[in-house]
Amino acid sequence: MNVSQTMETEEDLLSCLQIKFYHPQQSCRALYGLLPLGSRSRLSADDPLRFGRDAQSCTFSLVDPRVSRKQLALFAYRTPHSPDMLFTIQNLSQRGRLSVNGQALGYLERTDLPDKALVRFGEYEMLIIRESGEAKASFEVEFEVLAVPPSREICMYEPSVTPVMDTGSRVMNRFPVHLRATGPLETDETLMCHS
Repeated sequence: MNVSQTMETEEDLLSCLQIKFYHPQQSCRALYGLLPLGSRSRLSADDPLRFGRDAQSCTFSLVDPRVSRKQLALFAYRTPHSPDMLFTIQNLSQRGRLSVNGQALGYLERTDLPDKALVRFGEYEMLIIRESGEAKASFEVEFEVLAVPPSREICMYEPSVTPVMDTGSRVMNRFPVHLRATGPLETDETLMCHS
């Protein structure tokens, strides 16, 4: 295999982060004017991927005075047991709150980024989807703007830690006896979502 074939093979195996943004005022403000929307950008796995309003210190910046100078960072890493490139997310904002799938991260706290994550800060929602890849030196990022908030489209709820009996859920015991006799209550899955 010659060098050009090796490079093509590695390009085919690049991990890609699809990052989809939503902000309620995005239609009347140019919040994403500095993002390369609709195209893939190749980045080095050695450098963190930083987001914020400071174009000098961030890899990608948002045109919004309410975003912190450095809002968040994504770090690529690998483990000995997996060929995939994985990512962690870190809150870089001292003032701003950041949550990943509903879990709050304090200033400089990090957490592993799952294959699909809903990240929130300020009024922003970012849906980050990781496409697997085995390349070691680089990865790609692709940006998109969503018309509706991803929290409406994706139900990311906490599963119940209490076992559910065959006769219904644990809340059945709080109902009067004449209602319990009718059997388990059905729930609408959309009611289990929280924003």
